[in-house]
Amino acid sequence: MVLREPRQRLELLDVRAPVPRGNEMLIKVSACAVCRTDLHVVDGELSDPKLPLIIGHQIVGVDAGSGKRVGVPWLGWTCGECAYCTSGRENLCDRARFTGYTIDGGYAEYTVADRRFCFAIPEMYSDEEAAPLLCAGLIGFRAYRMIGDARRVGFYGFGSAAQILAQLAKSEGREVFAFTRPGDVESQKFARDMGAVWAGDAAAQQPLDVAIIFAPAGELVPAALKNVAKGGSVICAGIHMTDIPAFAYELLWGERSVRSVANLTRRDGEDFFERIGKVRIRTKRTLFPLANANEALRDLRSGAITGTAILTIP
Repeated sequence: MVLREPRQRLELLDVRAPVPRGNEMLIKVSACAVCRTDLHVVDGELSDPKLPLIIGHQIVGVDAGSGKRVGVPWLGWTCGECAYCTSGRENLCDRARFTGYTIDGGYAEYTVADRRFCFAIPEMYSDEEAAPLLCAGLIGFRAYRMIGDARRVGFYGFGSAAQILAQLAKSEGREVFAFTRPGDVESQKFARDMGAVWAGDAAAQQPLDVAIIFAPAGELVPAALKNVAKGGSVICAGIHMTDIPAFAYELLWGERSVRSVANLTRRDGEDFFERIGKVRIRTKRTLFPLANANEALRDLRSGAITGTAILTIP
């Protein structure tokens, strides 16, 4: 499925299988989860994508060389030389390349990926179960690690990432509060099913120690600050967000903070997969054949997907 230009539909095309070079391996794709970042790329909200482009960065497949199952994440390559890379912050590398954005991704039968940035997946997860772990899980986990010892955790937007983190939080004895679009009863029920102790509209008031915002809506930042206790943080976990409106300094005062999460490191991935090898994560999934990728993106854009959309490639 090829994106020729932003704000256009993906095209189903026959293209040559990619040829691996250097540290790359050829991967036969079996499943690729659909991410909101894919929407940001398609909708032109992320600048300078590789064009034409095969999007998709939550890829599960088989290395054609070894026959081993691998997972391919968003972070596809870093320079290994800059101040960020040499200080454990490769997620901030200025020369980084990203799967399904500046490197062709997984909305395809075959892809190539740098083996140094791929992950082994615990055997307990099927391909379809594993796919959302590779971004919703990984980058969500990076955000989750920032909450420290907070006990009352608010998730603004309850979709692919939040369903995973809610289960981790519950396993650690934390309380999860899920904030959704007004009147989104289905997502609120889903959140409670995934372990949330409370679920309601995004404007509701609930006392929190920390908040993670997954929805790309800047107006949620002051809403979350109103709920977070002194000393707490509001963590913005998306790659794109609408403008944050002006708000009174009083909301920030009391040593509250607002911070973002950018990409992931390989260490994040190693720690995450070790963690979910011990805590069985379940995800709600809606399956689409590869040829219906545009319909999957449409449903995600409209809010019709509860959990994660998965493209399956036979």
